Amino acid sequence: MLKKFLKNTSGATAIEYAMIASLIGAAIVGGVTSLGSATEDNYDQLGQQVQNAG
Repeated sequence: MLKKFLKNTSGATAIEYAMIASLIGAAIVGGVTSLGSATEDNYDQLGQQVQNAG
């Protein structure tokens, strides 16, 4: 029974997929965060230009 348990690798695949999914999720969060910051900066600059023009 112990040999059968040690040879069982079905849980390893699930753990690998979970690790890959978490890395992809972290990359998405990082990308969206930096994109949001860049967009905010652009809107701030645009707001300043509109105020200066008026």
